[in-house]
Order: sequence, then C-alpha cells, then structure tokens
Amino acid sequence: QVQLVESGGDLVQPGGSLRLSCAASGSIFSIYDMRWYRQSPGKQRELVATITNSGSTNIADSVKGRFTISRDNAKNTVYLQMNSLKPEDTAVYYCNAEYKLGNGRSLDYWGQGTQVTVSS
Repeated sequence: QVQLVESGGDLVQPGGSLRLSCAASGSIFSIYDMRWYRQSPGKQRELVATITNSGSTNIADSVKGRFTISRDNAKNTVYLQMNSLKPEDTAVYYCNAEYKLGNGRSLDYWGQGTQVTVSS
C-alpha cells in the first residue's frame, strides 16, 4: 500500500513556473514507476510525465520542453517542474505510482490531486 500526497499547486500567471511534489509513504518508493497526470473539466485524464524505477523519463508532447519530471528516492518524492506555463495547463494534477507484478497485473495508487491554475 502506498499513500501519495501532492502539493505545490497554485494560481500562476502565464509564463510562470511551478514545482509540484508528490510525497509517498507506506512502501518502498524506489520500486515504483511514477507518473503525473492532469485533468481539466470536461476532458479526459491526460498522462503528462513518467519516470520509471530506473530513472528513465518520458514527457508528453503537449508539455515537452517546458515540463520535467524527477525523483528523489531518499526523500520518497517525485517532482514535476513546470516552466513557461500556459492557460491550457490549467488542471488538477495527479500523482500515480505503479508497480508491475507481471502477467499484465500491477499495483496502482493515486494521490488526491493538486490544482494548478494559469491565468492573468
């Protein structure tokens, strides 16, 4: 069992920056692949960034070059650095932890989300 708590969401002006944090507890953080998703009203949840348990990263095309994902296993925390924010980045951002069990099965945990609003 993993508990995930996101923080860092805020109201920011276009062009600004934010760093989201997701603190994990309850299990061995380093074994999990970690992801950030976001969801805006009326839209499907969108995968924003992934960092695997080996440190490989993948960033969605919609935010590539502006967002970066990182993790600190000593602090059981994953980060999403968001630069050059645009109004279309406004969403609730969710942290996800996945541990693959094999045979197509996985353990999957979610945080409660943190609101990011980009507006002047």
